Amino acid sequence: VFHSSAMVNSHGKPIFNIYIGFYCLAVILPIICICSQFSVPSSYQSNKDPGAFPVATNGEPFPWPELRLPNTVTPLHYDLLIHPNLTSLDFVASEKIEVLARDATQFIILHSKDLEITSATLQSEEDSRYMKPGKKLHVLSYPTHQQIALLVPEKLMPGRKYYVDIDFQAKLADGFEGFYRSTYRTLGGEQRVIAVTDFEPTEARMAFPCFDEPLFKANFSIKIRRESRHIALSNMPKVKTIELEGGLLEDHFETTVKMSTYLVAYIVCDFKSVSGTASSGVKVSIYASPDKWSQTHYALQATLKLLDFYEKYFDINYPLSKLDLIAIPDFGSGAMENWGLITYRETSLLFDPKTSSASDKLWVTKVIAHELAHQWFGNLVTMEWWNDIWLNEGFANYMELISVNATYPELQFDDSFLDVCFEVIAKDSLNSSRPISKPAETPTQIQEMFDEVSYNKGACILNMLKDFLSEEKFQKGIIRYLKNFSYRNAKNDDLWDSLSNSCLEGDFTSGGVCYSDSRMTSNTLASLGGNVEVKEMMTTWTLQKGIPLVVVKRDGRLLQLQQERFLKGVFKEDPEWRALQERYLWHIPLTYSTSSSNAIHRHILKSKTDTLDLPEETRWVKFNVDSNGYYIVHYEGNGWDQLTAQLNQNHSLLRPKDRIGLIHDVFQLVSAGRLTLDKALDMTRYLQRETSSPVLLKGLSYLGLFYHMMDLRNISDVSENLKHYLLQYFKPVIDRQSWSDEGSVWDRMLRSAVLKLACDLNHAPCIRKATELFSQWMESNGKLNIPTDVLKIVYSVGARTTEGWNYLLEQYELSVSGAEKNKILYALSTSKHQEKLMKLIELGMEGKVIKTQNLAALLQAIARNPKGQQLAWNFVRENWTHLLQKFDLGSFAMRMIISGTTSHFSSKDELEEVKLFFESLQARGSHLDIFQIVLETITKNIKWLEKNLPTLRTWLLVNL
Repeated sequence: VFHSSAMVNSHGKPIFNIYIGFYCLAVILPIICICSQFSVPSSYQSNKDPGAFPVATNGEPFPWPELRLPNTVTPLHYDLLIHPNLTSLDFVASEKIEVLARDATQFIILHSKDLEITSATLQSEEDSRYMKPGKKLHVLSYPTHQQIALLVPEKLMPGRKYYVDIDFQAKLADGFEGFYRSTYRTLGGEQRVIAVTDFEPTEARMAFPCFDEPLFKANFSIKIRRESRHIALSNMPKVKTIELEGGLLEDHFETTVKMSTYLVAYIVCDFKSVSGTASSGVKVSIYASPDKWSQTHYALQATLKLLDFYEKYFDINYPLSKLDLIAIPDFGSGAMENWGLITYRETSLLFDPKTSSASDKLWVTKVIAHELAHQWFGNLVTMEWWNDIWLNEGFANYMELISVNATYPELQFDDSFLDVCFEVIAKDSLNSSRPISKPAETPTQIQEMFDEVSYNKGACILNMLKDFLSEEKFQKGIIRYLKNFSYRNAKNDDLWDSLSNSCLEGDFTSGGVCYSDSRMTSNTLASLGGNVEVKEMMTTWTLQKGIPLVVVKRDGRLLQLQQERFLKGVFKEDPEWRALQERYLWHIPLTYSTSSSNAIHRHILKSKTDTLDLPEETRWVKFNVDSNGYYIVHYEGNGWDQLTAQLNQNHSLLRPKDRIGLIHDVFQLVSAGRLTLDKALDMTRYLQRETSSPVLLKGLSYLGLFYHMMDLRNISDVSENLKHYLLQYFKPVIDRQSWSDEGSVWDRMLRSAVLKLACDLNHAPCIRKATELFSQWMESNGKLNIPTDVLKIVYSVGARTTEGWNYLLEQYELSVSGAEKNKILYALSTSKHQEKLMKLIELGMEGKVIKTQNLAALLQAIARNPKGQQLAWNFVRENWTHLLQKFDLGSFAMRMIISGTTSHFSSKDELEEVKLFFESLQARGSHLDIFQIVLETITKNIKWLEKNLPTLRTWLLVNL
């Protein structure tokens, strides 16, 4: 499944990222799960007394007390027949599951949610051979655990196969999960319905009774009934279509490879496609609603390129003969990696050259790369259980970097990967963070695992490990992992063992021995003292939460190093600081460079303190080369002054990514109370001479963020001075920008960000140009093509007048480009009129003009508008029950709504208000980890202002 970073607390978010809010759900990240095959782990044992069994809906005792299924019976093959009715919006279905009894038992436990079971029968293998009718089964239901029990007339015998036949029916679901309906409007204004599935993590049980846990892999044979005006798609290619009476058609699909239930997918729609063939012969098709067909071509080109890349990189061919990617009009996340039929939010797949900007193109490419990586990581090798979902998501996020760099070097994704790490650091430096791998039991807890920690931190520690092991060794280890666990499930340790092992089984002819101890020796590591435990090192990153701070103190050629846990909002002088530091220790693969040479030095810091000898005298030392490591560095004494002096004198002596890392770390240290704000601001003074767009953007994003914070708090003397400072100081950069789509990706992203900031600050030339383009666009009745990189800015300035705002809302309804709709919706959300903002929220709740899938991002955008922050927050409190009818409590959308409307608050009154609201929700039985994260974020914001506002005020007066 792919989610975006829109939920991340906005400290350190690049200014152009705010708009990704409208993409936030547009990403797909694949999910994999593994559970221990032959026993239910003790941590999941029921805490009830052994005699107490749950009670089924009919009052009888339900024979199984656990949330996790027993493995006395396991599925081998499902035969599924589904007949959705797109007029009455329901479906009837039947299934035959071939199961294996591992132990003698009198019941079979399956998952089932909101399904009406009309009959269930059981046949032994022998009965089936002699065509004997099945025996009727007594069905008990226990909705609390989303389970049903099939009571068998006589005990199932160990080692024997049986066939379970179930007939069932249900409504097509209303939300974004299970087998649900999605609608779109044609250009002629007609509303059409399609039926689509989205099962990850625990929603296959809403579509058919099944063993809905990642470890229960099976083969699936799917048949779908439909009308002739529709087509049906599923994981596998269609084998045949038969005609039934009444003009109905029944499509039969090839049997799938062995896979987990959450990857099953089927769709009934009337979409059009464009196809191509990959070099290995796989047929690739991109589907979209007929009016959007012309926006599918970029996705086809990118998919073919990326598929070829992955097949070579993993040394394993994509295992199916076709791959479909389809843009769904209503979709909860960004995308979902169903094997052979990947579903996308329209903004994550479709590309419209007239309205999609450079950032939009990067977004679509990344999401496709992410989902394709899942076809191996997640689909072919699946985690045993959801506690290790990072094996799917972290890997897919990391593979975006590797694959996009190789296939689309001109997108320069390498430079934006740093933000993947910076975004999660914002959360991971709070005490309320969590380890990458942590127990998750209920569906809500499992949903909560799909967060920045699994996706972003997972990707960042893999990137750090690759940098440490070398690209070649890392790739070999991944290939070994995928080959060893194909069509199976794996856990954390399996990955570390594969990466430690320095040879491939295939490297040896018979009689060769493959050294597979989890220690490894290699030339790269010889300098580090021989053997290195990959597993021992990496478990310090997956099993404990947080991020380390490396404190460097230099004394001539001696470097004293110390590691501690980096915490924002809790300062060294606070009484609780010491307790929060205890028992935290990482094995940190350090890298550093000095002013005297280009060499990259390496050292593993395994203890709290250590000492290094520098090979030569040097003016400065810079740790974490190219920001490849997941840690923050603090230079004590005059270390920061030396680095600032170098930036002022000749910034190009430091690598661009090192300059980005310095700007990031210096502001993070301010939030942790380790440096004063003026030190950090002084470092940004050199930016006038900065030649690298990514570095300039990083510096601008912090300054823009402070302006935004002052504006939201209405601290007008500081916001006015900051505005003047930005416009005066960055005048050369602003004046350099053209209102066009020329230049490299980073030139274009810088243009979008700089002009957006200039217009937000009411810079007269910017407002004039945007107003002029907007008027021309309105006069041309929306036909004029405005350069895509400035489209959002032009719309935002246009939305300032009532006439412009109303016209944009009309255009929003008419537009067939998701990229353009996002830009218009953002522009509409910047209005200074509360009744207009309220109208947007009402439209989002109603879900016709503004689809419900965009409501979370809309609320977040309105909350970031000084005129809308109270409005959005009040709305969420007053309409909580209505919101819960639209989104699952633990869903990404719901977490984004909570975080998006509250985490920018920075006063004690606001903190108290949010706290009381969360307490009232907990009293009603709703508990989410995000509550704690938000409260800690607001507390941190309050402390930041108390500590840094006077300094900011003074610094501006001195520097203006």
